[in-house]
Amino acid sequence: MRHGSGVVRSPFVASFDSLTFITDYGLEDGFVAACHGVAARIAPGARIIDITHLVQPGDVRRGAAVLAQTIPYLPPAVHVAVVDPGVGTARRGVAVKAGDSILVGPDNGLLSWAVDVKGGAEQAFQLTNGDLWLHPVSPTFHGRDIFMPVAAHLATGQDISSAGDEIDLAELVTLPSPTSRVRDGEAEGEVMSVDRFGNVQLSIVAADVGALGVGFGSPLVVRAGRRQLTVPFLETFAAVAPGEIVAFTDSAGLISLAVNAGDAAQQLGLPPGAHVRLSAPHAS
Repeated sequence: MRHGSGVVRSPFVASFDSLTFITDYGLEDGFVAACHGVAARIAPGARIIDITHLVQPGDVRRGAAVLAQTIPYLPPAVHVAVVDPGVGTARRGVAVKAGDSILVGPDNGLLSWAVDVKGGAEQAFQLTNGDLWLHPVSPTFHGRDIFMPVAAHLATGQDISSAGDEIDLAELVTLPSPTSRVRDGEAEGEVMSVDRFGNVQLSIVAADVGALGVGFGSPLVVRAGRRQLTVPFLETFAAVAPGEIVAFTDSAGLISLAVNAGDAAQQLGLPPGAHVRLSAPHAS
């Protein structure tokens, strides 16, 4: 197979023991079960690892963050991601080879952060081979009729190129990298996501807070818009009394804000994308 660089690569052919699955489908309906069933009929030997199906409807950024933060702990697999507010429109479906895995889903940026975590895209194909789809195709349920059947076929060892037409890697839709920088005595970032507990995950890594001279047990100044507050920086949200605000390093190595037994996002008014600055008290 010849690529634009002139380099000839061997087709990527591998079978996978696992499929992983993340969506915004929820659990009240049969959508997830239908996709499981399609996969089981095509690749009965593959186990399915459900990452979550509780991404807020249409929240591509939240889906991308959860997938990217989870994928380092998953086995080599075909990873199926469906948060697809553009389903049925001209947006593409894609299969992307990255590292030891293949990612399948809509080309709306949902896959992009996970692809970066896996070392970057090596090959990408638009899902144009209808022979791998389930027919008839519903214009509103590509997860069942296109993404999952294609992924299941690839899990059985079909060459990734069988998914359809190869596309230029530069054409893949990517989400902007989250803001994260240290300057003028402050760590600047944004709200990456809000989980179901209302914990606010920032794009600021713990090392950047450490560079400001803030360690566990120290106070931390949080600025968001016109609001400023000082909170303790501790190892866990349970280190403060119920109802109190705390900053801590979460399981992804990022700074998060929480209210013990409460909802920090609601209390602080910090939706995804909100700009946040952190500093030591002496810099305030």
